[in-house]
Amino acid sequence: MTPAEYQRRRRRLAKAIGAESVAILPAASEVVRNRDVHYPFRQDSDFSYLSGFPEPDAWLAIVPKRKGGEFILFCRPRDPEREQWDGARIGPEGAIEQFGADQAYPLSELDQQMPRLIEGRSQLYYPIGRSADLDNRVMGWVHQVRAKARSGSSAPEVFINLGSVLHEQRLRKSPAEIAVLKRAARLSAQAHLELMRLCRPGLTEWQLAAEFRYRCALAGAPELAYPSIMAGGPRACILHYIANSAELVDGELVLVDAGCELAGYASDITRTFPINGRFSPTQRRIYELVLKAQQAALACVQPGRRWNEPHEAALKVLTKGLIELGILSGEPKQLIKDEAYKPYYMHRTGHWLGMDVHDVGDYRRDGEWRKLEPGMVFTVEPGLYLPQTEAVPEDYRGVGIRIEDMVLVTEEGHEILSGAVPKDPDAIERVMERG
Repeated sequence: MTPAEYQRRRRRLAKAIGAESVAILPAASEVVRNRDVHYPFRQDSDFSYLSGFPEPDAWLAIVPKRKGGEFILFCRPRDPEREQWDGARIGPEGAIEQFGADQAYPLSELDQQMPRLIEGRSQLYYPIGRSADLDNRVMGWVHQVRAKARSGSSAPEVFINLGSVLHEQRLRKSPAEIAVLKRAARLSAQAHLELMRLCRPGLTEWQLAAEFRYRCALAGAPELAYPSIMAGGPRACILHYIANSAELVDGELVLVDAGCELAGYASDITRTFPINGRFSPTQRRIYELVLKAQQAALACVQPGRRWNEPHEAALKVLTKGLIELGILSGEPKQLIKDEAYKPYYMHRTGHWLGMDVHDVGDYRRDGEWRKLEPGMVFTVEPGLYLPQTEAVPEDYRGVGIRIEDMVLVTEEGHEILSGAVPKDPDAIERVMERG
């Protein structure tokens, strides 16, 4: 992202909160994994969205119409000794020169400067309730200002969750964000194709997981958006199976749900394919049912349609299909009302996608499902998970299938960002046959 992109985001936020308000936000902190070792650092998505600043423990403030500048950053100072061990730090000077801060201070001045920034503002936006420590620290600054009331100082009296405004902004992707998401989808799609070509009986789930990470890293995306799911056979009925510890068995399917993270943006793609390269008649029948459900859902992805419409369209197809498979019996409308499908399809048909794999943004507004708008990005991912129980005909037991694509709402309808990975069963077989 360019400095101009971050500046546009901050200006939009400043306009949204108004001249009488101030917004403050902490960065993420490093997390200890075990003795003397930290987990790889990943910046808080909101903080990254507004600043692009990559270091831990920083703070930012957006103060609309402030004479000294609206964007203020607090960060770690330069420290040659620590930099010898951990690498270069940006420091306050770099925060101004590289990240467009109007003013920047070392973290040691945070408690001194922050009360000055919130003084005289009637509303304070921050991530309310994220942690007790955060709430206590913010209220400590507010109390410092209130203590000077006899001198004419005034502190904010209204406290608003920053996400109520910022997450609405993040929900609608800019052209720059869409370009990154498209590239992330393309890199992940290439890795999915490699897994189809590589797959064969006798390989292990962890080998597929390693290959996926390797292919993404080789293409310039070393981080994954989430732990990969490589679920062979009945393990595909475990929605978030991440053990990836079993051998791939001839005659079974493997469900691959995996995506890279690129420049802070997530991709999320799922494909299910035969381990030996050929769908059995039973597998194909169930697979084509899920594919038909996805096609029905995608037909509902249009500007002005409601968020729940793709899910409802998929439910109708899946419920009728479960009747045809002999798993459910009854009238489809009543079965849907009774949620009789839930033992076999227990999740929604999609979720927002962006900087977080389950991205921010309300699904309902003012008691109604949200209308879809151009610039929104989400997944469409129906599935069927047939447990190994007597309620399921023996031939179908232990079959789990999910088909998931990344979808952008456009002015004309929608664009499937992950369409480079085949999902037609004949096309999958052709890819696997070529190897």
